[in-house]
Amino acid sequence: MSAGTFPAVPEPQSRLLVTSADPAFRGQFLNGPEYCDDRIEEALSGAQALAKMGSFVFDTLILDRRLPDLDPREVAELARRRFPSMEVHIVDGPPERSFGDSPEKNPDRVGLPASFVNPSVVPLKIERGASEVVASADETVAIEDSADRLPGMVGVGRAIQQVYQLARLVAARDTTVLITGETGTGKELVARAIHEVSPRASKPFVVVNCAAIPEALLEAELFGHARGAFTGAVQSRLGRIHNAHGGTLFLDEIGDLPLSMQAKLLRFLQDGEVQRLGSADVFRVDVRVICATNVRLLENVKQKLFRQDLYYRVAVFPIELPPLRERTEDIEPLAEKFLAELCKQASIAPKRITASTLALLRQSQWPGNVRELQHAIERAFIMSGQGPQLHVEHFSRTADPAHFKEL
Repeated sequence: MSAGTFPAVPEPQSRLLVTSADPAFRGQFLNGPEYCDDRIEEALSGAQALAKMGSFVFDTLILDRRLPDLDPREVAELARRRFPSMEVHIVDGPPERSFGDSPEKNPDRVGLPASFVNPSVVPLKIERGASEVVASADETVAIEDSADRLPGMVGVGRAIQQVYQLARLVAARDTTVLITGETGTGKELVARAIHEVSPRASKPFVVVNCAAIPEALLEAELFGHARGAFTGAVQSRLGRIHNAHGGTLFLDEIGDLPLSMQAKLLRFLQDGEVQRLGSADVFRVDVRVICATNVRLLENVKQKLFRQDLYYRVAVFPIELPPLRERTEDIEPLAEKFLAELCKQASIAPKRITASTLALLRQSQWPGNVRELQHAIERAFIMSGQGPQLHVEHFSRTADPAHFKEL
């Protein structure tokens, strides 16, 4: 493919995903007569593109080289791993442009999408083959085929592998991450893992459970307070945000954050400044924020329980954890890990789980997810006494294995 030309126009029934923070870039595809508008999807960032690829099947992915959150080559790599037949192109835009340029400011960006009129546009194609390669006229970059698991996490299935990939993509950046998933899926574990593989690993990882702190105390806990700010404030104290300076602040159950605190948190996320309760002093802090929730925040936004502007601040890079019932291939390695840890703590010889018991474990729905599995293994470990194996009856509340699925 020669410089200055763009890949052939997709067939009428093909679906195209255009990814760019620049509306003029996206507009060249949306406004072109060669493309059927109802077969085109837009994404404003790499994270949004990855999320849309989980909802739609695309034949072609167009990536602006200047994405606001991720390296487009990383997005391309993950897209091609998930969808090997997808055609992926990374396209350079005019070097003088900036995000948000309008067509009036940048007339060279407007025109038919089949070929860009600006000669500085250099399309790149992700070549297919055994060793995936990103190639252009002046560069060749090999892409490693690896999905390293996160520290402290266990899982071999495709769903959890995608979580590993997304977490490692965003770990090196200060992008705000929103981890969603049912109770017990391991949201805090993922947050800690992101911190541990990030440049902030040597700095504090501070956890705030927004649902566990009374509303009257939450502001002082987060932002700190000056002496005499309220009854019982006998001395000044720094808040959890300040304590996380240089490191990571993990806001668990952010969906339960009171509305009165949401505006204050939004201000902090916008300005990076902290003002202690009862004090006029303002401190600038360097904190990376990771949030987690087991509720659908967009539903809370519709019900006026969660601020829309705050939602878009915390959901810059969403990572959704699958429930355990959707990753049954991970049940066995998780169960064996929990059992090995229990044996080590008890200083006894390793035990094993029988094959028939593992089969039943894989059939359970596990509404409590990984946490429920961990507790079930611990109960069975205790019930097994001095025996070398865990059997079905050890997992039931009585000696009757029929109770197994009530766990």
